[in-house]
Amino acid sequence: MNTVLFLILFPVIVAILLLVLRQLAVRKFIVVASTIVLIVASIFLVVQYFNTGAVFFEFGSYAINLGIFIIEVILAAIIIFISIKHKQFLAALLMLIGAAATIWFEIAHGEEVHAANNLFVDNLSLIMTIIIGVIGGLIALFSLGYMEDYHHHHPNVKNRVPFFFFIVYVFLGAMFGVVFANNLMWLFFFWEITTFCSFFLIGYGRDEVAIKNAFNALKMNLLGGLGFSAAIIFLFTNANTIELNQLPGLASAVVLLPVALLSFAGMTKSAQMPFSSWLLGAMVAPTPVSALLHSSTMVKAGVYLIIRLSPVFAFVDGGALLGLFVSMVGAVTFLITAFMAISQTDAKRVLAYSTISNLGLIIVCAGIGSYQLVWAAIMIVIFHAVAKALLFLSVGTVEHNLGDRVIESMDGLITKMPVVAVGMVIGIAGMFLAPFGMLISKWAALEGLVTANPILTVFVAFGSAATLFFWTKWLGKIIMIKEKPAGFEAKIPTSEKFTLTTLAILTVVACLGFSLISKYSLEPFIFANYGNTYMLSQSNVAILVMMMAFVIVLPLSLLFHKDINYRPQYLAGTNTGEKEKFYGSLGLTREITLRSFYLSNIFGEEKLFKLGVISSILLIIIMFGVGM
Repeated sequence: MNTVLFLILFPVIVAILLLVLRQLAVRKFIVVASTIVLIVASIFLVVQYFNTGAVFFEFGSYAINLGIFIIEVILAAIIIFISIKHKQFLAALLMLIGAAATIWFEIAHGEEVHAANNLFVDNLSLIMTIIIGVIGGLIALFSLGYMEDYHHHHPNVKNRVPFFFFIVYVFLGAMFGVVFANNLMWLFFFWEITTFCSFFLIGYGRDEVAIKNAFNALKMNLLGGLGFSAAIIFLFTNANTIELNQLPGLASAVVLLPVALLSFAGMTKSAQMPFSSWLLGAMVAPTPVSALLHSSTMVKAGVYLIIRLSPVFAFVDGGALLGLFVSMVGAVTFLITAFMAISQTDAKRVLAYSTISNLGLIIVCAGIGSYQLVWAAIMIVIFHAVAKALLFLSVGTVEHNLGDRVIESMDGLITKMPVVAVGMVIGIAGMFLAPFGMLISKWAALEGLVTANPILTVFVAFGSAATLFFWTKWLGKIIMIKEKPAGFEAKIPTSEKFTLTTLAILTVVACLGFSLISKYSLEPFIFANYGNTYMLSQSNVAILVMMMAFVIVLPLSLLFHKDINYRPQYLAGTNTGEKEKFYGSLGLTREITLRSFYLSNIFGEEKLFKLGVISSILLIIIMFGVGM
């Protein structure tokens, strides 16, 4: 238990130190040292509880609960004040309603509320610990060099880097709290802190666009928070429990509505339709924020909670129907956002839509709740986290060197920034190519859905086809061979180089260790919850082993290619002396350009977004009807 408490509290202590000690040299030392400590502590916790199964800790008292209540009220007051200051009255109202519910519950039932087990550790929380500790720590390390460059490129943005790091580390501590909390009141406390942290990070630039998108994220997540709060109140007043692990054992008349409310909270946090706009708006924040929100924190909290609810969907009477509509929201989101990603030229928006889409697929699996689909959902969480962190941070580095993050500007990136380009190739391949884990996990999801619900299989199949489209054209841009521009020299800070290299290696290592992750981590967890487990067939393992060479050969072949003998081509006109230019009509000199298809007239946001929003709202209404 000491390690669990350490992982929750240590990032908060680091956050305070970084806020107070503002010297650059001191900041670098603290961030580097804390990253090492977080990674070591996360690995130590895994070793400590690797074979123990679920372990529960009481660790709690009325004094701790009262302290959490006081912090919640103070934070609510701050958010209400900021909202009124910026004339965001809806945000202030939502926060006020949430605070009123919290205060009422504390006054009416505070002394009665008791959880036998406030904290716990099992294999799923260990997996999430590695994601938060390792990937989150590396993102913080990356931020050292990135934030210096960020203010160089954005001189009009006030330098508040100490505050930035303060929020990042509070964020990490809150995420550890989310995955260790069994007491739903504690889980809600950490849940709301991630909401507040995302609000401050998205609004870091403090310009009109940043503030607007920060409040958009705040309002949607506060709405989900109201659902979470209502679930806690309903559970305690009707079943006298606030413990997450007790939900599958409750009667359907008691548990279905709170689970619907908790699922709703998970959907808002993981930016499922109709709430997807907040995560897209979050792209205005510095790139490390995007990586945090998309990979190791925030949105993963949403799908984590719904995965925790999967046994209710599987075993409680009426749970299957409720879970079906949860899955349908995920399926609509997966399909619609995958197609909308095709029309995007901004690399971060492609990554954002891809994230929302993959989170939808995780919710599809978790909502059905069978042991095979829960296995697939957790595997997707793992591989999505590491690959998306790598891609977001790589795009940030590319943007600072090329001057924008438009995919069309990444022509020949392999010759301009070979190391970063190879990392991006690994990240993109990790999202859709065999034998990387994401593709195998999707295969398992399709296999499970064919048996459980063939209709959902159609959504996943077509969404996966769209995935192939937008990843392939981006990959082609990166590895296109073009002559390196004269005078171009990439400038990449050491902290960024180290982080990108490490994440690329981790993506490959996760692929190489796919079967081991399944055998020693996922299968015991699935068996403990379902009495059955999903195992990779011997034929699949054999295919996986045979394809492993691809994981190593492709990046190495790109990284260590010899100097290219670049020859001018016949261009159906008169060539100039320059290799990539020709004389066009009227004797004008023109440059060779190759452009991808984005099909915005078919897959544009304005065409598909309304369809997704209307469909998902109807499904959520039906979901609540089933819960009641």
